[in-house]
Amino acid sequence: MATNKSVDIFSSASLAVEYVDALLPENPLQEPFKNAWVYMLDNYTKFQIATWGSLIVHEAIYFLFSLPGFLFQFIPYMRKYKIQKDKPETFEGQWKCLKGLLFNHFFIQLPMICGTYYFTEFFNIPYDWERMPRWYMILARCLGCAVIEDTWHYFLHRLLHHKRIYKYIHKIHHEFQAPFGIEAEYAHPLETIILGTGFFIGIVLLCDHVILLWAWVTVRLLETIDVHSGYYIPINPLNFIPFYTGSRHHDFHHMNFIGNYASTFTWWDKIFGTDIQYHAYIEKTKKLGKKTE
Repeated sequence: MATNKSVDIFSSASLAVEYVDALLPENPLQEPFKNAWVYMLDNYTKFQIATWGSLIVHEAIYFLFSLPGFLFQFIPYMRKYKIQKDKPETFEGQWKCLKGLLFNHFFIQLPMICGTYYFTEFFNIPYDWERMPRWYMILARCLGCAVIEDTWHYFLHRLLHHKRIYKYIHKIHHEFQAPFGIEAEYAHPLETIILGTGFFIGIVLLCDHVILLWAWVTVRLLETIDVHSGYYIPINPLNFIPFYTGSRHHDFHHMNFIGNYASTFTWWDKIFGTDIQYHAYIEKTKKLGKKTE
């Protein structure tokens, strides 16, 4: 009975979303996107699409999303949004980060990306336009991937902070006490593999089209670069997502080194009480702010 009720609920929700989707105006980008996708399929092999296409998407999205945060340091008006105002970005630090980042991208992540084609072949993941899932199904599966990744990240990230192993692996990521956008994936190669595994678990369980690989890469990079940006902008649309960690949550982790281990959502920190120091800090900051007004 419970299973039937669950199926009915999901079917009703799906019908409701389809009805809303039918009322929305036609997406003007749909046809150009379709033409580009078909052109890609006609001119490149599946291996090229899965490997080099995924690398290009990752690099383009990573540095595109990092660009605003990089530019903020040169805009005096944005200084009021910087979380740790006493720790400005430095050229030396950013250059060191960029070199380490590129090493990770091309010598650690690229070999992992090379397995994408074989993954899609083994599980018969389609590439064609005809089986391209609707936007809301892609969004729903990205949400599922985010929940899975966040769970993996919380427990493995917390383990990496264990005093016996912290200095060997995770300490590299914490070289920058005040994070900035491109620092999101600056880490020890082992950490890249350990925490990066959480990214692939959702793909293995939920992927029904190669487009989900790129959609999930985009969502994950948007989130991790945002929380590492070092800036809290109240009107940021991501801050309105329920249970979203946000930049202040993760910035405190870099400042405090203990607590706030989750990557995307706040519930695991809430359940295990690893956000107690963070909330105490926020309350203290509010009180100090009132006294200075």
